[in-house]
Amino acid sequence: MAKLKPYPRYKDSGVPWLVNIPAHWDLVKMKYLLSERKEKGFPGEPLLAATQTKGVILKNQYENRTVLALKDLHLLKLVERGDYVISLRSFQGGIEYAHFRGIISPAYTILKPSARVQRGFFEPFFKSAGFVSGLSLCVTGIREGQNIDYVRLSRMPMPVPPVEEQLAIGRYLRAELGKINQIIRAKRRLIELLNEQKQAIIQRAVTRGLDPNVRLKPSGIDWLGDVPVHWVSKPTKYFLREIDERSNTGTEELLSVSHITGVSPRSQKSITMFMAGSYVGHKVCRSGDLVINTMWAWMGAMGVAKQSGIVSPSYAVYRPMHADAFIPDFLDHLLRTRPFVSKYICLSTGIRSSRLRLYPEEFLKIPLIQPPLEEQVQILGAVKQESFELDQAVGRANREIDLIREYRTRLIADVVTGKLDVRNAELPALEEAEEDSAAQEGSTGDAVEPDEELETAEEHVDVAE
Repeated sequence: MAKLKPYPRYKDSGVPWLVNIPAHWDLVKMKYLLSERKEKGFPGEPLLAATQTKGVILKNQYENRTVLALKDLHLLKLVERGDYVISLRSFQGGIEYAHFRGIISPAYTILKPSARVQRGFFEPFFKSAGFVSGLSLCVTGIREGQNIDYVRLSRMPMPVPPVEEQLAIGRYLRAELGKINQIIRAKRRLIELLNEQKQAIIQRAVTRGLDPNVRLKPSGIDWLGDVPVHWVSKPTKYFLREIDERSNTGTEELLSVSHITGVSPRSQKSITMFMAGSYVGHKVCRSGDLVINTMWAWMGAMGVAKQSGIVSPSYAVYRPMHADAFIPDFLDHLLRTRPFVSKYICLSTGIRSSRLRLYPEEFLKIPLIQPPLEEQVQILGAVKQESFELDQAVGRANREIDLIREYRTRLIADVVTGKLDVRNAELPALEEAEEDSAAQEGSTGDAVEPDEELETAEEHVDVAE
């Protein structure tokens, strides 16, 4: 990036978030670059989903995060490959590029690009930080202004480089982002390996204890194997009971349930999703309660809460029947080990693999193994000590990913707004071919963490009901 230079001459764009643009670039209102497509009556076309990270893709590629509606398909709007789509989430992350032909919600705005609109330039431009900030000027509606007024947006001036220059910018960003994404994927793979190593340490400790010479006995659980002879094995119902306490005000701390981070405050999550209009009626959980995302239990989306708060009413909350039966962290580790997660998969039911649910009556039948309380303390201490260096390495890798993402965001913004001239830039060499980095990971290369389902059906559905 240090090798790139500004353009020799600039002019005032008159657009607050754009400021100056290269002198030879045009400023054209969006409506003259993209025309609105309103075609309907194609019920045989595949259903599409608009995503902020992968663009507009086939719904069956994204079904684990959306609700499928199959009625009145003739009312859905046609999308051609190469179109741009303004969805209900566009005010948060920009306009999505369509990678496939299909049909999508009639609530969305479909834009057909003219010959002056080259994907290599406009796809990253429509996701750039400056453009997304400019969308705030076109937002209408209540609920956090989730609708973009296209009439207003259509009048917004857009920077338009010559077509050949758009192609050059596209080539540069494709190569540069491909290299950056390779680095991020390598860092993520490292984190996966480190976490796998940590999970192996945890699983060994919480299912076998610390003494390698301890006498073992059959646990009576075919999927678990032998356990120390002095440990207790009983069905979960002897240790936990389901709680269905509801919030009267909805003002308690909103908690998220993830297969990665367990139970944590939603305010600490970096994921973007719609917030419900009211949280009255959400389930209350107390510190020490076990919370299970019933739809994602098969991935291990559960954890013991470290603070009181509220969670989705579709989640299951379990409270310890005896305060001295388990140390919360030990129970958290135990229930998220691979043998237990495998059992959740077997006991979960549903019509699709991505919609499996673990119901309380099945969960409470699962046997738990219980070491003496003093031994639980020792196990947790050993796990913490053995995991310390692994946690440090994971933290460093995550910080490196954050810095790389910041660089990537800045690079995209500076290139597509003309702050840097890449017309004659040397293209970085990729270690392996990138088939389509936008389709694989989104125009900015971010993968979706299946962290939590949206809270209400209204927020799931993006096709007509």
